[in-house]
Amino acid sequence: MQKIGTYMKRYGPFYLLGFVCMVISIILDMAAPQITKRIIDDVIVGGNLELFIRLLLGLIGIGAGRAVFQYIKEFTYDAVGVSVGYHMRKDLFRHIQTMSMDFFDRHNTGELMTRVKEDVDKVWMAAGFVGILAVEAVTHTILVLFFMFRLNPLLTLVPLAILPLIGVCAVRMERRLGTVYDKISEETAELNTVAQEALSGIRTVKAFAQEDYEIRKFGRHNRKFYNLNMEQAAVVSRYQPAITFLGNTMLLSVIIAGGLMVIYGHMTLGDLGAFSEYANNVIWPMEIVGWLSNDIASAFASWKKIKKAAAHAPQITQSPNAVFPERIAGELRFEHVSFSLNGQEILKDINLELKPGQTLGVMGMTGSGKTTLVNLIQRFYDVTEGRILLDGTDIRLLPLSVLRSSVSVVMQDIFLFSDSVSENVKTGKRTGLTQDIVEWAAGKAGAARFINRLGNRYETVVGERGVGLSGGQKQRLSIARAIAKKPPVLILDDATSALDMETEQQIQKNLRKVEQTTKIIIGHRISAVRTADEIIVLENNTIAERGTHQELMEKKGRYYHTWCVQYESREEDAGCRRML
Repeated sequence: MQKIGTYMKRYGPFYLLGFVCMVISIILDMAAPQITKRIIDDVIVGGNLELFIRLLLGLIGIGAGRAVFQYIKEFTYDAVGVSVGYHMRKDLFRHIQTMSMDFFDRHNTGELMTRVKEDVDKVWMAAGFVGILAVEAVTHTILVLFFMFRLNPLLTLVPLAILPLIGVCAVRMERRLGTVYDKISEETAELNTVAQEALSGIRTVKAFAQEDYEIRKFGRHNRKFYNLNMEQAAVVSRYQPAITFLGNTMLLSVIIAGGLMVIYGHMTLGDLGAFSEYANNVIWPMEIVGWLSNDIASAFASWKKIKKAAAHAPQITQSPNAVFPERIAGELRFEHVSFSLNGQEILKDINLELKPGQTLGVMGMTGSGKTTLVNLIQRFYDVTEGRILLDGTDIRLLPLSVLRSSVSVVMQDIFLFSDSVSENVKTGKRTGLTQDIVEWAAGKAGAARFINRLGNRYETVVGERGVGLSGGQKQRLSIARAIAKKPPVLILDDATSALDMETEQQIQKNLRKVEQTTKIIIGHRISAVRTADEIIVLENNTIAERGTHQELMEKKGRYYHTWCVQYESREEDAGCRRML
């Protein structure tokens, strides 16, 4: 992320154009009362009718000029503000995309969305429309007071006495509104969350007959949202009449005091008319001073939050001595790998070796570190001790793009984009994947049959997070996505848990035919790993058992116990009965 001044500097000429148009518009605004003065003194009082047409044309010209220059000013600053926000949002989003997984562990999605959307919006408003309006209000007020002072210094004391009161009321109103706005913003997020969860989880809601509960829950937040908006209306109704009253009082006081001065010959009627116009023009800057200060303060607060988010540096970076291999064969080796996170040991002294094309099965209790193996292979985190080698090269020396494009993962938490089936399958490799490859991958993943039954087949939009598809269908699409790019390393992290045994066995049979791909299959079911070249069982953060299915069965250990539990109803093995 760059400094905000850097974003603004690239639009320097446009800022200058907008400023010039603003100054010209203000000057025209200051000229209008002078023409009013001459119309009253020279035409109405003096009877010089020949001058009236020229003065009237002058007023029309001023009005047209103000319209043109105000339009240019507002369009320019709106365009500049939007452009600044565009570049700022793009840089912030790009920066967030480069962050390591630990960053996302510490920051929730809602917080990051607020930084990217609402906070950037506040900053670009301050850099555009709000910022120039603040400058215009200050410049306008100074010039109005200057011309009022020139007309009658004594009468200028009247608006000077009342204007601060208007400003104080406006500031107090905006401060109260600022507090209410914050509460409304928070409650809006809560209301959206409740509605989103109830709608996206509608099947669960209906399955447990919780419609009434969700309606009451939404109703509570909706009532709170209503009360906050009523509180906002109450604040406005309390202060706005006072501001209006003070403004009208000031104008009335100017007319009364000025009228007396006209009667006693201290100023002309035209001076009073011009002065009244100036007095009327000086009210609006005081009315918006609270709003402007609140918005600018919010923008500074948002910019601090954006800078804080942008100040984070990714822990996982590409080595300056990166190695760029010509090709990746898929040989994978763990050498005394240990990993700790937040002071907690997750893996300890893991040693593995997989030749290209071999399959490793991984089993273990929940929390034993199975998914951590996946995270370490992809360098979502770096090992605490030891090293992981891909084709003999420490993965910390491989470019992240090379490493991650060489590994395809089917995660436990399946995410599908709101896009067509075909585009979801192409997620792993956007270029070079033909429709034939997409359909081949779908066939291997056992997804072709249900895809062909969809309304638009491969062009069917699956909806947000794959809504409308069953868990098994989403898993099969995820497997198709993983194998479509034909990676050197394929990892299935409990990827067939939602499938029936027959479909699972068919997919495994198909995957065994995918040659030149090293496979790591993580699962809880014996059926998922039993054909692997080697099976490891993780327990207490390390490898408790390892071997082929037959070797582990003969050891009568943890793997054998799991087999007994899963196949209890089918086996009459005496050892199983004793263990159970």
